[in-house]
Amino acid sequence: MSGVLDGVMVIDWTQWQQAPVCSAILGDMGANVIKVEERVGGDPGRGMMRVAGAMIADDLGQRNLYFEMINRNKRSITLDLKKDKGRKIIHQLAERADVFIHNFRTGTVEKLGLDYQTLAKLNPRIIYSNCSGWGPKGPDKDATSFDFAALARSGFLSMITEPGTDLWYPQGGLADQMGAITTTVGVLGALVARNREGVGQRVDTSILGGMSFLLELNIGFWMMGSVPTTWQSRKKAGNPLWNYYRCSDGRWIAMTVLTPDPHWPVFCRVMGIEDLEKDPRFDSMASRSVNCGELIDILDGKFAAKPSQEWARLLRENDLTFSWVNTVEEFADDPQTLANDYVVDYEHPAWGKTRMPGFCVGFDRTPCSISRPAPELGQHTEEILVDVLSYSWDEVAALKEEEVI
Repeated sequence: MSGVLDGVMVIDWTQWQQAPVCSAILGDMGANVIKVEERVGGDPGRGMMRVAGAMIADDLGQRNLYFEMINRNKRSITLDLKKDKGRKIIHQLAERADVFIHNFRTGTVEKLGLDYQTLAKLNPRIIYSNCSGWGPKGPDKDATSFDFAALARSGFLSMITEPGTDLWYPQGGLADQMGAITTTVGVLGALVARNREGVGQRVDTSILGGMSFLLELNIGFWMMGSVPTTWQSRKKAGNPLWNYYRCSDGRWIAMTVLTPDPHWPVFCRVMGIEDLEKDPRFDSMASRSVNCGELIDILDGKFAAKPSQEWARLLRENDLTFSWVNTVEEFADDPQTLANDYVVDYEHPAWGKTRMPGFCVGFDRTPCSISRPAPELGQHTEEILVDVLSYSWDEVAALKEEEVI
């Protein structure tokens, strides 16, 4: 069964995380993704053996988990783009492509003749995706950026850190992932517009822009209503029914009752605090907010008296919304995660049966799939030259001799 992007050809001239994740998503959707890498070394993400000090490639041979996850469903061709014949090959690929994605800095792109103006002359229908750190305009448009920098500059780190303590840095490349998602949305939108108008266009995205989307409500509240975003202590949660509590087995439960007043009587019965239902300190959203610390202390004691599974049963039976506070490891084994293919089984050619992050979008008739592992460096160079560009084997041999490929 083909994917929703079956027949769409994507040239992926990317490295590290933001842009490679976008092309991997397109590959999950069925696009034919060709990853263009430097002839020697390739994407520096191939050498990413540690993330935040944690080993991610131990006992995995020359493969590493970081590169594997964000470069699946791709083929790799290696080219020396400093040579005319190397640039000629990527131009030939661009002539046939629907999408060209890159995340290289301004100057490098123009120097190699891979800017939008050049490729649009070769292929007016091409969607040209330019993924940057800070956006295509402004004083820092040409500055280097990585995930951590965007988390810092966007205000995200200040939101998740208690005032007066050291800043907390979450792992996982969150800004890169958001940049990838917004880039994917941009590419898909441009493909729709091309189908309507017949011509391609340039699509500009950045990891800072992705974070602005993630924090849209926080930013909007401040700009439009002067409402600051501050770190929220659980002891000062204005709505104690929108808070998290530790159970007797040490596991936390997050109560997520957004409109608490209609549910307050039922909640009181479930928690065994019926005597507080009409208590003027707690009988309305406003009064609970004023006296939140006192009520949270009471609820802390109640939740600590029973294990999380027992609380889950009681809350579910009474239609009170909640969630366990999972670790990432628990999320990976969560029945809800597995049922929706957010984690999938995969038969890896080198590792055998394994599991991988799955798909955040489900298509009824054209489902996403993992059809290829991340490619080894240059693994498909000859295949692409012969099958896609119709080079002869003699021409391929000559390009090898000249160290173009």
